[in-house]
Amino acid sequence: MTHIASTTVGLDQLLAAAHDLALAGRWERALGLLDSTDGASPDDRARLALAAAEVALLSDWFAGTELTAARADRAEKEAPGADWDLGFIRLRHDYRCQLIRAGAFRPGPEGKDPEALAGIRRDAHGLRDSAPDEVRRGWASMYLGLTVENLFAERAAAPTHYEDALRAGGAGGDDLLSREALRHLGDHAHDAGDHERAVECWERATVLGARAGLVPGVLAQQLLLAVLARDTGDEPGARALAREVGRWAEAIGANRLHAQTTGFLDGVDPTAAPESENGA
Repeated sequence: MTHIASTTVGLDQLLAAAHDLALAGRWERALGLLDSTDGASPDDRARLALAAAEVALLSDWFAGTELTAARADRAEKEAPGADWDLGFIRLRHDYRCQLIRAGAFRPGPEGKDPEALAGIRRDAHGLRDSAPDEVRRGWASMYLGLTVENLFAERAAAPTHYEDALRAGGAGGDDLLSREALRHLGDHAHDAGDHERAVECWERATVLGARAGLVPGVLAQQLLLAVLARDTGDEPGARALAREVGRWAEAIGANRLHAQTTGFLDGVDPTAAPESENGA
């Protein structure tokens, strides 16, 4: 007869452990931990369902899975009062679905439903204006910036939102929010030819991502540092760093990052917008 062991762990600790596993790229293990936990109350079950949707979102983004929609639907049933948090999960999911098409990065409005794009922008504004605290307002500002830049091609309008996110992340002690803002502010500095500012933003983003335990995010940031090495003529250094990033990304199942790294080694700039489908 098989004996099934059980133990008692505080829910806050369990949710924190699942969050850390997901940041480290252990998405299946994090979901397994959450799914094997019995919530003692409706509130506990709601928190577990929302946490699972967050993990699914990370898995979809880095590993190319398609888990978020079902997890968000389940969370909506378990947590009918979690309007803002669930709305933010759905916003990020919708953003990703418009940005990543057939596994490829496809920014801009070309070939996309204008009503769907307008809905994402409207939702981002609404979440920013209704955020219950400054950090969550910062996250909504971050995604408002990403939306106007990557879905509407209004690049010049984005940095203001990223600066708002950076201030909120610093004030609220949210390293992941600050890291996300610095990553994209560094991209704007890079495109403007401000190498010093790009290095400052991207190195700081790498440190913050590492401190938060975001393994695939740190690898993605290292690839951007490889871009800077190539820009300054250090091709051997750029390739050595990119090869290491590629090995790590493949090992943890960060498939999209691995593909980006392979492209970089073949001479593709991962910070450049792809050509349009008509070749323009």
